[in-house]
Amino acid sequence: MIAQIQGKLLKIDKDAAHVQVGPVVYELMLPGYGVNALAGKIGQDVTLCTMEYYEGSPTGGNLIPRMVGFLSPGEKDFFAKFISVKGIGIRKALRSLNIPIGTVAEAIENGDEKILLSLPEVGKRLAQQIIAELKGKLQSFALGAVPSAAQPRFERFQAEALEVLIAWGERRSEAIDLITLACERHPEIKSAEELVPLAYKIKQGIEV
Repeated sequence: MIAQIQGKLLKIDKDAAHVQVGPVVYELMLPGYGVNALAGKIGQDVTLCTMEYYEGSPTGGNLIPRMVGFLSPGEKDFFAKFISVKGIGIRKALRSLNIPIGTVAEAIENGDEKILLSLPEVGKRLAQQIIAELKGKLQSFALGAVPSAAQPRFERFQAEALEVLIAWGERRSEAIDLITLACERHPEIKSAEELVPLAYKIKQGIEV
């Protein structure tokens, strides 16, 4: 079983990445937040944790091997718990997770149906099912559990920017500091697309 892939990111589709490892190009399915996080890394080397599974019906004799890519081992562990919920398969989970897993985990731990209902393909009944089955099991994935005593409660766009910075090689604690400082200096910023380049300008010592 392939547990990790490291290679050049050739292309990003709406739900998958193509990563070249030597002469071989792998297609890895991605959750929505992963597509956003990797969009700026085309042509660069990336490292993705992977999960393999077969899609199709064994009785129909048409099993297709698939591989899912994650930005970190923690995200892979969260995904395994998420798809354990009755009614959530791998494809549905990939489509649903269009925001950082820290935000989703925090919503589940807080019993926040509103956040879960904002996820694609998650209705009220499924949101309640997710909370019922997973609440109390995801503390280590929630934003509030990130090991930083000074970490503020991030809004969704800040959490998205955090996952992008981490995917691009920043340490979590440093990324948190950069995002916090950027938002303090520019409270008008309200999107990850604006926040990420601003954080890098601050890191490079460019006055903003």
